[in-house]
Amino acid sequence: MPQNVEIKARCANPEKIHNILKSKNARFVGVDHQVDTYFNVPDGRMKLREGNIENQLIFYKRSNQSGPKKSEVILYPSQPDSTLKSLLLASVGAKVVVDKKRAIYFIDNVKFHVDEVEGLGSFMEIEAIDRTDLVALEKLEEQCRFYMELLEIADTDLVEVSYSDLLLTKKMA
Repeated sequence: MPQNVEIKARCANPEKIHNILKSKNARFVGVDHQVDTYFNVPDGRMKLREGNIENQLIFYKRSNQSGPKKSEVILYPSQPDSTLKSLLLASVGAKVVVDKKRAIYFIDNVKFHVDEVEGLGSFMEIEAIDRTDLVALEKLEEQCRFYMELLEIADTDLVEVSYSDLLLTKKMA
């Protein structure tokens, strides 16, 4: 299973993150309006991402912890308006829906997201990605920590859980 090392952090100043990434010549992919429907699964997390840039079924496993964490991911490309969502809703049911606007950048194998999540606020993510199964986990962690420092992400800004968990917790409060 392909792996990456990632962090999620609250972001008080998204414009600052955009400016730092631009100053480092990060490749800007665009702003994607993404609706992630999370489904009820017995292990890990599964979501269908519907966007104007990214559309895929995503299954992943990762521990809830602050700081860089390993994530095992399986991606399955999907087509907008396919019957996949209806099939999943009918078979396993939806857990929660996350609606966000996501600015996407890349520097080499590292992907950056600057997110505005409906009902939650501003966040940013760093994902050091190994698509080849050849990059050592330590190298991915090193890349993630390097960019955390560059983007001035404080440990107090780090978020342990997914947006789905944050929304579910908010609904219960």
